[in-house]
Amino acid sequence: MDISFHGADHGVTGSCHMISCNGRRILIDCGLYQGGHELNAENHQPFGFDPEEIDCLLLTHAHLDHCGRIPLLAKQGFRGEIITTAASRELARLVMLDAAHLQEEDAAWQSKKALRQGRRGKEVEPLYTTLDALNSLDFFGRTAAYGEPIHLFDGITATFSDAGHILGSASILLQLEEKGRTRRVLFSGDIGYRNRAILRNPNPPDTADTVVMETTYGDRLHKTLLPSIQELYDAIHDTFRRGGNVVIPTFALERAQEILYYLREGVEQGELPASMQVFLDSPMAISATEIFRRHPECYDRDTAALFNAGNDPFDLPGLHFTRETAESMALNQVKGGAVIMAGSGMCTGGRVRHHIKHNIWRQDSSMIFVGYAAHGTLARRIVDGAERIHLFGEELPVRARIYTIGGFSAHADRDELLAWHRQAGSPGRTFLVHGDEEAMQAFARQLHGTRVEMPELHQSFEL
Repeated sequence: MDISFHGADHGVTGSCHMISCNGRRILIDCGLYQGGHELNAENHQPFGFDPEEIDCLLLTHAHLDHCGRIPLLAKQGFRGEIITTAASRELARLVMLDAAHLQEEDAAWQSKKALRQGRRGKEVEPLYTTLDALNSLDFFGRTAAYGEPIHLFDGITATFSDAGHILGSASILLQLEEKGRTRRVLFSGDIGYRNRAILRNPNPPDTADTVVMETTYGDRLHKTLLPSIQELYDAIHDTFRRGGNVVIPTFALERAQEILYYLREGVEQGELPASMQVFLDSPMAISATEIFRRHPECYDRDTAALFNAGNDPFDLPGLHFTRETAESMALNQVKGGAVIMAGSGMCTGGRVRHHIKHNIWRQDSSMIFVGYAAHGTLARRIVDGAERIHLFGEELPVRARIYTIGGFSAHADRDELLAWHRQAGSPGRTFLVHGDEEAMQAFARQLHGTRVEMPELHQSFEL
């Protein structure tokens, strides 16, 4: 039996790992690379394995960097079973269809540009189409319930446990037996940050002899939550006093719902004005919010109590859902007093880029970043203090006030990652993935009593 790594190796996107045991090949996640041009080019490279030979895919959660290449996998011959939780299944459908639509739009734009420049024969094909995404849904089979072992094949069992990261997210333990040898291999998926709204805390992990774990924030601690909420409220008040708008680049899954939750609390507690206008300008975030409402089995005690009392934790006065493009464009005429939440969180695409264009040059407006920004993304350049940015062919000065609030992260920080690893027993070997080089190196120095590996792309190890 062996393990190989085919994404999120010395990087934070494109998660994809493979276990080979008893002649079976099991994939854990199949995510899209996100970031600059070089990372996007990685999506077009070979997987490093034959998709036709994959027997099963286990999906930890529905973020694009974990599920975004599933349609491509199916397009290239995968015919196995995809197993995930009920909530992740619904969210993955939403995420993959949205990604396919964006792939088609981008390919059409690139092709039109090539024709305008007289480069016939240089038309661009999308990585995959909406039809490819729809076809991949046919392979979603059994639904995983937390804590209930699933028999995959002879000598191979999988158990999903609540990772507390986004709705339906899981860590996955594989119990492997081959030729009298047994291994317990634990995949962390993305581990949630404790004591946040909506979701339960991550479950303590099962003990394992081999651990594959994320290191997104392996080199830093988060701000605590309560000061972060107050910082959000203060930033909104300050922006409104200056007469501008607040633009919040928002991940459609979890972060959008969490910010809505705290905005509602702020209004109810008198911390924010009841007259405040909030625009959720993301069709995917709107649909994701509806999916959240259908899965109370994932909620923590407080959020479940709100629902049971007939209250919607994601609703507040002055909230507007803007699905249509025309509605989104009309927001450009709103000069002040609005909170605009739009995707994507890293500003790599989506409607938020238009709102940045119309607000980032204004001294009276603010941009509030409440999530991770990978290297090479527009969000990272702004957070790192860029004085000017290029957007839609224009060079724009950065005059808006920039806030970075780390306490809303959906990822565990260094100390919580270390605590999670300790709870996994005394693993003989730990593979670090899903982190920038600096974060992985720093986290590796904190681990003791385990052999630490930081695999390269397509590297394989015997278990």
